[in-house]
Amino acid sequence: MRLASHHETQADLDAALQSRTSINLAVGIIMGQNRCSQDEAFKILTEVSSHRNIKVRDLAASLVGQVGQAPTETHFDR
Repeated sequence: MRLASHHETQADLDAALQSRTSINLAVGIIMGQNRCSQDEAFKILTEVSSHRNIKVRDLAASLVGQVGQAPTETHFDR
């Protein structure tokens, strides 16, 4: 039971790290395009997410995918 819980927790953490990477990259893209602060860029991202009824992580991944040529990679040691 504990082993299954550990694997589930690990999968959740991996997904969170991947989402965070996409969100941070998207915020950077918005900062560059709009010449705004990190806080303002994150606010723009969350507002667009809310208006389009799309999760922030999905919107961020879409934005990064449009700008980049390859899928987002997370560079964290496991």
